[in-house]
Amino acid sequence: MRVFVAITGSSGMVYTRRFLELLISKDIETHLTISQNGGMVLEEELGIKPDLNNFSASCLITGTKGVNIKYYRWDDLNAPFASGAKLKKDDAFVIIPCSMGTLGRIASGYSQDLITRAADVFLKERKKLVMVIRETPLNYIHIKNMASVTRAGGIILPASPGFYTHPKTIDDMVDFVVERVMAQIL
Repeated sequence: MRVFVAITGSSGMVYTRRFLELLISKDIETHLTISQNGGMVLEEELGIKPDLNNFSASCLITGTKGVNIKYYRWDDLNAPFASGAKLKKDDAFVIIPCSMGTLGRIASGYSQDLITRAADVFLKERKKLVMVIRETPLNYIHIKNMASVTRAGGIILPASPGFYTHPKTIDDMVDFVVERVMAQIL
């Protein structure tokens, strides 16, 4: 299994970090891209100032060195996930967090970069696309865009932790969401 992960410019980088840690712990082949706005939010929320031309994912994964995550620049349309012919049977794409701007571009079929092109490819090839949104409140346009992506086969997964599990820490709440994402792609 290969999982392509995209980071966009929405708050919620703790979800991204934990999701990548979980993928690594399960020895799942992981590929990553970061939008320009995603890079700014990484810096603001995690103190990571990414070089989007040559990014090393090891700065995202706590307690490890030499993490084997293949990175693609946000505008690299030669990446394997930008072509349906290069996808494998069990590939999955997770956008975590997914901004409303990214959602809107995907919903309208506007492929301007690797993230939106890959989403278009995953939808047309009927592959798993999970978009972890973290916006509140939602306006009608957001809801309409989520409905469009859902009708096209994508999965909208709001970063909404459950409290029936009696979480004791923020990490418990983050894990709840990330485990829901993992359940969608396995």
